[in-house]
Amino acid sequence: MRGAALMMGSMAAFTFNDACMKAASDEVPFFQALFVRGCGTILLLLVLSRVMGSLRLRLSRRDWGLICVRTLAETGAAYFFISALFNMPLANVTAILQAVPLAVTLAGALFLGEAVGWRRWLAIGIGFGGVLLIVRPGTEGFNVFSVYALISVGCVTLRDLVTRRLSGGVPSMTVALSAALGVTLFAGLGAAGTDWVPLGARPGLQLAGATVFVICGYIFSIMAMRVGEVAVVAPFRYTALIWALLLGAAVFGDWPSGVTLVGAAIVVATGIFTFYRERRLARPGPVPLRLR
Repeated sequence: MRGAALMMGSMAAFTFNDACMKAASDEVPFFQALFVRGCGTILLLLVLSRVMGSLRLRLSRRDWGLICVRTLAETGAAYFFISALFNMPLANVTAILQAVPLAVTLAGALFLGEAVGWRRWLAIGIGFGGVLLIVRPGTEGFNVFSVYALISVGCVTLRDLVTRRLSGGVPSMTVALSAALGVTLFAGLGAAGTDWVPLGARPGLQLAGATVFVICGYIFSIMAMRVGEVAVVAPFRYTALIWALLLGAAVFGDWPSGVTLVGAAIVVATGIFTFYRERRLARPGPVPLRLR
């Protein structure tokens, strides 16, 4: 129960982070917003790692190589996801991202040789059909940012597959700090070629809130994995969609169409089934370390 509560808290924090970033996009350019939040995230992570004593840099060359690949994937995920977030309803982008567990299962079968039975293959196919209902290619609502959201799913999938290959002794704080440094450096390079705007009180508070929420989401997700059984706790990650629906309606006045809601329900249902099958086979389902 404690693990489930922590996972729900993590998903709430991550979704509030997304809402803060989307709200700030009205006044702050994309790269500037990402860079400012990244600097705050790095500072807080350094403080936490100092307090917890959980930062270790003496790792094997193999692990550092995997961390570099993971950081590149994290950077791509941040760019494409937040680009889509700035230009699409919050609930729609969040719903598309819920396909990540299905994509990780699929990629694990195709590239890592992991055993996947016919039931999970069927669930994966139905789940991606739900994603198509959300993005609806060929319709008026489909645009390049819908593609960006799908690309972010691919980046997160690569990130999680690489995370699986890391040695058990690699501290989570080292991985998170490396990802934050990579995203912030990328944002800084992008921001160098754009015009910056003075941060007013409202966007400044929104970016500060995004920084605090993303760190809280990270901490809660790690605590959830340490307290609860992964296969039991993991399905509660889908509560992010509930928060996205509520925040989208209350803050931005957006409510998804009926077709989008049906697609989201299909993605969630097939994802939960996949976690259920993983548990039955005593193979914990993938739960990404998310630091956007």
